Amino acid sequence: MSAKSTALVIGAGIGGIATAARLARAGYSVTVLEKNARPGGRCDQLVRDGHRFDIGPTLFLMPEVFAETYADLGERMEDHLDLRRIDPTYRIRFDDGVTLSLTNDLKAMQDQLEAIEPGSFGGLLRYLVEGETNYHESLKHFVGRNFRNIFEYFSPANLPLLFKLKALRKHYANVGHYFDDPHLKAAFTFQNMYLGVSPFDALATYSLLQYTELCDGVWFPMGGLYRVIESLVAIAEKQGVRFVYNTPVSRINVNGRRATGVTLTDGSMLEADVIVANADLPYAYQDLLPDRAEADRLARLKYTCSAIMFYWGVDRVYEQLGHHNIFLAGDYRASFDRIFNAHTLPDQPSFYVHAPARTDPAAAPAGQDTLFVLVPSGHLDEASAQDWDALAARARSGVLDRLGQIGVSDLDQHLKFEVRYTPRDWGSLYNLAKGAAFGLSHNFMQVGYLRPQNRHARYRNLYFVGSSTHPGSGLPMALLSARLTTERVLQGG
Repeated sequence: MSAKSTALVIGAGIGGIATAARLARAGYSVTVLEKNARPGGRCDQLVRDGHRFDIGPTLFLMPEVFAETYADLGERMEDHLDLRRIDPTYRIRFDDGVTLSLTNDLKAMQDQLEAIEPGSFGGLLRYLVEGETNYHESLKHFVGRNFRNIFEYFSPANLPLLFKLKALRKHYANVGHYFDDPHLKAAFTFQNMYLGVSPFDALATYSLLQYTELCDGVWFPMGGLYRVIESLVAIAEKQGVRFVYNTPVSRINVNGRRATGVTLTDGSMLEADVIVANADLPYAYQDLLPDRAEADRLARLKYTCSAIMFYWGVDRVYEQLGHHNIFLAGDYRASFDRIFNAHTLPDQPSFYVHAPARTDPAAAPAGQDTLFVLVPSGHLDEASAQDWDALAARARSGVLDRLGQIGVSDLDQHLKFEVRYTPRDWGSLYNLAKGAAFGLSHNFMQVGYLRPQNRHARYRNLYFVGSSTHPGSGLPMALLSARLTTERVLQGG
């Protein structure tokens, strides 16, 4: 490879940053173009009046994937991140008053589970064994590798694994082999929402999520998840990557079977040997590329849910809340039907509260609190009547009412400020198609080789990285996506 080979990366999400750093380490001259004023994409940060919020991801899972990225860039993760294990990982509160604290303390788990469903602790152990198999086999054979054609994906070696990993079964139905009580079925399937997918539609393979949480742990980097972004940007810059902010791209320029560069919104043009789009893949096809047929096809695929978010600076501390808090609605299935079929807010919304100051006191001023609230909702749907201001107001009211039931009854009176995001904001701020917070969905027909590929079929020097391409959503997947995309760039295929 010539030392003069150049690459343009569109978007400074974690996948774009990691890809840029990897390409620079391989000898490319790399420039990253970011539409916003700072890097991170959805892994953004909000700081106001001494309160620090992670905008998007708050769970640090699969630390070995992060460590691999740092190592491949010539660094040690522990030199950049001060990780603290969160245990209990979170406390789940059901609407009937039942609570469950998920922890890696097996005796504590046994006591809690047996009190809810006698004999269920044995079910948990069997479920974790399944999750371990699904995790390691998926990472080795499906998630952590590229597929250049459908025959590699449905190879004689892989076909038996698809059945072994229960890729054709639904997660909620499968968990019934281990638990009978609906509380436990919900407690060990709601994690599918980390991928923006309903437990009733998710692959049973995703029992790997519960395994990673309880066995590998849920971690928190001091300084917040944004520390990962800051450290990777610093490493990329040390490798020679140039970041240019407040620089939206309006078009990817193409000629024949090649992408030649990009046009910025100010009309200026940049050229490069390789183009990597870290913008949401459906958005890239819809707004940056000329292929209308492919854009229309992508628009018809299944998308993940979105979320209504509240970022609350609070002038007191509520001890009832731990670091991670889950509040599940009474009618579990109806809740997901409203989100994924009606594309709206459930009548009784479930929600998640993140209180980072429980672990990192610097996240809030002394004696005060920083509360992040995520309420899953449907994505944008032009065919539906969606009044997001009204839905956000209803979500807010539902959250405050439910918090009041655990003694957090005066929170509204102690708010210093509130920042609110709806699916419209996810769309406008981060160019997420349909405002879907996790990109394209992860049903069987949209994973592995069946997911949009990380190399354009026509423009052979145009690549994609991020949640809507292989292997999927989440920070660890974005880092794997960066490795897989870089491999294809360097191999030219």
